[in-house]
Amino acid sequence: MNERGLAIRGIIILIILILVVRLFSIQVGNEEYKLAAQNNIMQKRIEYPYRGLIHDRNGELIAYNAPIYNLIMVPRDFDKKDSLKVIQMLGLEEGEFKSQYEKCVDFSYSKPSPFEEEIPPEQFAQIQDELSSIKGLSIETRINRAYAIQTLGNTLGYVGEISAARLAADTADYYRGGDYIGISGLEREYEHVLRGKRGVSYKMVNVRGIVEGDFSEGQFDTIPEPGQDLEITIDLELQQYAEYLMAGKVGSVVAIEPSSGEILAFVSSPNYDPSLLTGRDFSKNFVSIKQDSLNPLFNRPVQAMYPPGSMFKTVQSLIALQEKATYPKEQIYSDNTLIGDLAPTGYYDIPKAIQFSSNNYFYKVFRRLIQRGEHESAFIDSRIGLESWGEYVKKFGLGVRLGLDLPGEVSGSVPNIDVYDRIYGRNRWKFSNIYSLSIGQGELLVTPIQMANLGAILANRGYYYTPHFIKKIGADSLVVAERNELGIEAQHYEPVITGMERVIQAGSGIRAFISDIAICGKTSTVQNAGEDHSGFMGFAPKENPQIAIAVYVENAGQGGRAAAGTASLLIEKHVRGEITRPWLEDFILKGEFIF
Repeated sequence: MNERGLAIRGIIILIILILVVRLFSIQVGNEEYKLAAQNNIMQKRIEYPYRGLIHDRNGELIAYNAPIYNLIMVPRDFDKKDSLKVIQMLGLEEGEFKSQYEKCVDFSYSKPSPFEEEIPPEQFAQIQDELSSIKGLSIETRINRAYAIQTLGNTLGYVGEISAARLAADTADYYRGGDYIGISGLEREYEHVLRGKRGVSYKMVNVRGIVEGDFSEGQFDTIPEPGQDLEITIDLELQQYAEYLMAGKVGSVVAIEPSSGEILAFVSSPNYDPSLLTGRDFSKNFVSIKQDSLNPLFNRPVQAMYPPGSMFKTVQSLIALQEKATYPKEQIYSDNTLIGDLAPTGYYDIPKAIQFSSNNYFYKVFRRLIQRGEHESAFIDSRIGLESWGEYVKKFGLGVRLGLDLPGEVSGSVPNIDVYDRIYGRNRWKFSNIYSLSIGQGELLVTPIQMANLGAILANRGYYYTPHFIKKIGADSLVVAERNELGIEAQHYEPVITGMERVIQAGSGIRAFISDIAICGKTSTVQNAGEDHSGFMGFAPKENPQIAIAVYVENAGQGGRAAAGTASLLIEKHVRGEITRPWLEDFILKGEFIF
């Protein structure tokens, strides 16, 4: 054989050796291929973690986990002679069985997929023995959310199967089709800590689909890691009492601990029972709740926008004092000729103007803030004034999102020069076009959470902690909120707070009066196309405040009736721990506020 022939033979032998080594690597050395080769007797199973529990600030259980069962089918292994047995066992119609069987076949003839999902534990207990005699069917255990309470639906949110959109947005590649995920509320906001980490196990199954043990002694298995528990800031007893008072009404209650920003109560009325949006009746219940004309899914404390009305006069006072547009002892005469007013004519300073809610006083003060005399043109002067005023208002957390740890928060609206340029044209509007803002009406819109936060600002005399729901994550992680300073000098708060105390002692909020708890508050009868809305904002006690609160009751008329009465009962419940005025509770529950 010549040299060329030897070279060709050598190359052929080398190629054969490479193929032998590669084949050995695939069949013997590579565990992945080893597992695949044994797939006919080994099944990979996802081990779902327990979702983190949710407790209130006092350790009361709110949300927990409950097992549910999915019936898994491998069409290749299923004997159609068992169809009638499955129909009877699950209580299906023949058409339902056919549809679900074809769905499994469409997914894969040889791979497992869900045939019947979310079988409750009670039903599973009845059918599990019979299931073991049917080839091609097996059980997958899942963890479903359950709730120990029937309240807080909009705050807690709900858990459901992941949507195609969120699956596509999962850049971390954590989720799989069919996984459960927080859809709304705190379940969504804290999904990353609640969900835990999936595990996987490999099981040996016989030809009937029955598990006979771990594959390879479990050396390829990973254990699921449970999610972290949450301790939320809600006081469940106060929350449930607030929901009791708001039953049959439309509106909101938000209560905040001023010294921390922790949200104590958060009512969106009407609400829904979070348990309705779990389990196999989810779709039916969701449609029913969504079609409710009062829209229980609308989270009013962070999404409903109302004019603040007279509650806003506290903000106007503080801006005016800071800007030296007035001073605490200045007496301004109101003859009630400038704007509609229920306050008597006479001289007013800030405490008296707040106590009697003098519209004409605040008309004059606001005019000083807008017409500052910085330009000879009243139109341009008003532009300068409105820009400055708007910057102050935003410092109070109005017209901006507060940064709440709950999805869906809206900013409300503080109108700027662009708004009025669009309405009237550039340099074609001035104070006389925007004076409704002086009494918290016009284009000004706020949310109930912003008004409760205003109560916290006044209680703290000039700062607030970002309102939040989470007190602790896991066993050790305590949540501390950011402190926000307004830059309004502390001494300016005293005349305002004095006026708020007088509102309760001898003003429109007298229904909220409690002899041994000094409440400082401001009522609002918020103008509306139909019946006015009843509003109240305040805090208590005056010294060392424990609670700041805002209440809106839609179409309930005067702020001093529905809203002030509700707030007073909740303040007493929180500060004293009990209610001593059953007559007021009866009045609120009866709900006849219009006269």
